[in-house]
Amino acid sequence: MAQYEVTLPKLGESVMEATLLRWLKQPGEEITQDDTLAEIATDKVDSEVPAPVGGRIIKLLFNQDDVIPVGQVIALIETSAAGNGYTAAAVSAPVIETVEEEMTESVPYTPTPVAASYDESGDNEGRFYSPLVLNIARREGVSISELEAMSGTGHAGRVTKNDILEYIQQRSTAPKAAPAAPAAKPVEQAQPPIVSKPSSPQIQFTHHGEYEIVEMDRMRKLIARNMVNSKQTSAHVTSFVEADVTNLALWRNRTKDEFKRKYKEPLTFTPVFLMAIVKALREFPALNSSVEGDNILLKKDINIGVAVALPTDNLIVPVIKHADRLNLSGLAASINDLANRARNNKLRPDELEGGTYTLSNVGSFGNLMGTPIILQPQVGILATGVIRKIPAVLETPTGDVIAIRHKMFLSHSYDHRIIDGSVGGRFARRVADFLEAWPIDTEI
Repeated sequence: MAQYEVTLPKLGESVMEATLLRWLKQPGEEITQDDTLAEIATDKVDSEVPAPVGGRIIKLLFNQDDVIPVGQVIALIETSAAGNGYTAAAVSAPVIETVEEEMTESVPYTPTPVAASYDESGDNEGRFYSPLVLNIARREGVSISELEAMSGTGHAGRVTKNDILEYIQQRSTAPKAAPAAPAAKPVEQAQPPIVSKPSSPQIQFTHHGEYEIVEMDRMRKLIARNMVNSKQTSAHVTSFVEADVTNLALWRNRTKDEFKRKYKEPLTFTPVFLMAIVKALREFPALNSSVEGDNILLKKDINIGVAVALPTDNLIVPVIKHADRLNLSGLAASINDLANRARNNKLRPDELEGGTYTLSNVGSFGNLMGTPIILQPQVGILATGVIRKIPAVLETPTGDVIAIRHKMFLSHSYDHRIIDGSVGGRFARRVADFLEAWPIDTEI
């Protein structure tokens, strides 16, 4: 018999850790290969951890709500070394003790879409820092230059949580230590100076009347943190454009039944909006980019995220990869599939990554317009409002007339660090131009 180490699998290209929601198996249970061991969650999606081998569970190394790094051993399975097609890994007691000791100290962790966006001073120079280490650095006022100077004890010299916590303790005690002071003196003054913490003070409010306290669920906490982070990262500005989409509305009403019969997919306005965004991004490539320090990364792929409201009233943004390569029916099939699986919690982690621009259809809630928040590290997001029949003045060869038209508002939020109003406004106008020029005789 041998022991097999079950590690937390890689959950996506930018996901470095996950939260353990619950164990589905317990020590002593017999399991078979591919049985679900645990349910986990990242800042992108919930997922499951399957058993890589069959056998008997010896030990579970983490508890519910623990934050676990990718690649960390999470459980031990006793299995036969022969006949299972896997190589059993040797497990030593010190490794297990190290894991348990590491997780006993609770350090608040705020997930961030882009760990590399933290830049107090100096350049990153390519050295990797986990989101947990960067979060502690932000909280304690540790600059990138200080991180670069640290000697990491982790794999390949990486700075671990213990490394940065030890550094913070030494930094806070060193300035206050006197040459003749007794050894216990610095311990009494071990708290870091308040001025070194960049976080805003908590404001206490007085509440009147009756009220109920409702704790945010895990996803709502992540959304709240990411939205605040986006506002602190990007200089948001929003431009508004009104579009006359009468031809588009009439075409969709005329062809939606035939489209459903032909492609077995409902025809909404969303895939048409996506086609217009793709065309505009080709003309304005600066909107298909991200910012890293003083550099602008122009993305060659056009991957558009589409905001989807969940039954829990939370929001998730699956990504249509290579949207510029899909036609109308392909875009309709992609967004319908992603939206349905998002509402049933069936998305894969990679389907929430790699977005270069985002669409939010606030019109589906009856809203005229909105001021959407940029999804980091992107630099733009477009909100499409409800399409309404309204009276409008039309110019004709014989004079102006009032007619009933289908109109909507487009709200374009963009990062003013690199996108000026002329570019952001013209991009929104260009999307509107594509929608207004939709041929009413377009074939499906």
